[in-house]
Amino acid sequence: MVCTCEPTTFIYIPNNTVPFLFIKHAFNMFQSMELEGNVITFVKNELKKIQKVLSPDYPECLKRQKEDEEVLEGRDEEKRRSSREAFLKIILDFLRKMDQEELADRLQSRTHGAVCHDLKSTVKKKFQCVFEGIAKAGNPNLLNQIYTELYITEGGTAEVNDEHEVRQIETASRKPDRPETTIRQEDIFKASLGRGEPIRTVLTKGVAGIGKTVLTQKFTLDWAEDKTNEDIQFIFPFSFRELNVLKKEKFSLVELVHHFFTETKEAGICSFEEFKVVFIFDGLDECRLPLDFRRTKVLTDPRKSTSVDVLVINLIRGKLLPSAHLWITTRPAAANQIPPKYVDMVTEVRGFTRSQKEEYFRKRFRDEEQACRIISHIKTSRSLHIMCHIPVFCWITATVLEDVLKTIEGGELPKTLTEMYIHFLVVQAKVKKVKYDDGVETDPHWSLENTKMIESLGKLAFEQLQKGNLIFYESNLTECGIDIRAASVYSGVFTQIFVEERGLYQDKVFCFVHLSIQEFLAALHVHLTFINSGVNLLEEQQTGAHFYQSAVDKALESPNGHLDLFLRFLLGLSLETNQSLLRGLLNQTGSSSKTNQETVQYIKKKINENLSAEKNINLFHCLNELNDRSLVKEIQQYLRSGRLFTDKLSPAQWSALVFILLSAEEDLDVFDLKKYCVSEEALLRLLPVVKASKKAL
Repeated sequence: MVCTCEPTTFIYIPNNTVPFLFIKHAFNMFQSMELEGNVITFVKNELKKIQKVLSPDYPECLKRQKEDEEVLEGRDEEKRRSSREAFLKIILDFLRKMDQEELADRLQSRTHGAVCHDLKSTVKKKFQCVFEGIAKAGNPNLLNQIYTELYITEGGTAEVNDEHEVRQIETASRKPDRPETTIRQEDIFKASLGRGEPIRTVLTKGVAGIGKTVLTQKFTLDWAEDKTNEDIQFIFPFSFRELNVLKKEKFSLVELVHHFFTETKEAGICSFEEFKVVFIFDGLDECRLPLDFRRTKVLTDPRKSTSVDVLVINLIRGKLLPSAHLWITTRPAAANQIPPKYVDMVTEVRGFTRSQKEEYFRKRFRDEEQACRIISHIKTSRSLHIMCHIPVFCWITATVLEDVLKTIEGGELPKTLTEMYIHFLVVQAKVKKVKYDDGVETDPHWSLENTKMIESLGKLAFEQLQKGNLIFYESNLTECGIDIRAASVYSGVFTQIFVEERGLYQDKVFCFVHLSIQEFLAALHVHLTFINSGVNLLEEQQTGAHFYQSAVDKALESPNGHLDLFLRFLLGLSLETNQSLLRGLLNQTGSSSKTNQETVQYIKKKINENLSAEKNINLFHCLNELNDRSLVKEIQQYLRSGRLFTDKLSPAQWSALVFILLSAEEDLDVFDLKKYCVSEEALLRLLPVVKASKKAL
């Protein structure tokens, strides 16, 4: 081999002498005056800077110092920061050994206090205003003014729940407000009594629109405003939507933080081990990174570059920055992506309790009389009352009722979900006409442009619903005939229906404000297609079977009820009264009253077939959308008269009884089973009610 000990001398030497020559070379280097001089100069310069940091003239002297400092770029700047950080740790260590704790604390605080202050300022600007129900469009509201505390419970598991989320909301709505272990958002990392181990990773579950994102924003804003968690030095909020865009990029953990939070880079922080740090990862259900915990290699070096998924996995494992706290939010169906052994606590956002719903509407409507009328109206409609557990649905309801109360003057308010969403669509069409087309509110709002827009969005909604997608990319829009250049107009015009979110590098991610809006537009698309062309999009092969009856069958085939809400909307759109609200968008009406009656009879026949309680409950909601309450009224009459003989009830009547008991506005604290139960069959049929009650007699 060749050794180049001197620049111009090449000597052939045996391999076994290399270690000796290397050590000799290194020894000569350490003896050199040049190295000693460089080290002494560096130490003197850094000590002078530290003196300035501790001087009474701080922080002005620090600003002047930065202005005078030589500007380095790239790797040179990174090396300088790393050297300074290492030297600071040595100085802090010496100060503490000399019992100069107060001086060490002041130095540490001042060295990183400025960057913490800058980060908090950035976070405040980002989160102090929210666009209720929408993102980056419409009129902003101050988060602190509109925020209503959410019902968050501790406990549960990270197991998958792929039931339709409306089913989950309905189940939650039946549970009385019990003395469960509830948590305030600012205490999310504080261990409850009896819990021995500290909490590193929290997984928070909640259905779409329940308020998970706003919850994390409020947590971060309160910290930035020095209201809570003052012991935390840094909170780094990420969304998986942002991280998806970086799927093909390479970063170290430090570089990733620098990329999103440039204040840390400017301050020269190259290590976070000495700080109390919280990472927030919002929207695990939207993650498109390959989170493979079994095969992904272990990474412990926060300065080593790799893919973003490897960074996220090793953060969750605790291999990267084990001292950090993690808060991950997700919809229930994606909760099992993270192995339970890496999660210290699971919490669930249940949305609004009864009192919180009322608080929301009283905050939204300052007029007490108007607020009382709206709250009273919501209580009269079970389907609206249930959906108002979801904050986003409260916003939709408030938007609609505010407009309807202005225009109908004493007329009827929408009672069914279909009516509510039709009115919501009409409100947005009016806004577009007035705000963007220089029209007035009395102008026809279904222009050709608006109609085409809704048709395109409906097609996108249906196709993506079939695939189970809630977020879409430009390619998805192109497939539905939506011009990419006009995509921003779609989100800018119908800002409250279709949201465009910009991640890094100006990549565009699109989504509907809530799953229910996507399902409504999907149902509208299927309805319009059938009326205009006779094609049933729910059947791959056109059998000619009754359109609405085949939709009922299709929804009942689903094991998790993923078409439950879609079916309610589709059946609701078959009513002539609802179609009249869409006059201009619909050129011709669809089904006749005879067809609707046939659908009603078909649903009642299905209820008689001993389906599961959840499927039966959805079929009763479907009858409600079709304005048929005959089965329910029949049982209610029996209950009022005291002549309910459970041994003579048909399966459909049993289902109606269960539906009534579960739909009662009062909590089922105590359920008197003896009142109804005279047989084993009766007990089995009433099991859903027993489960929902606190105590059964």
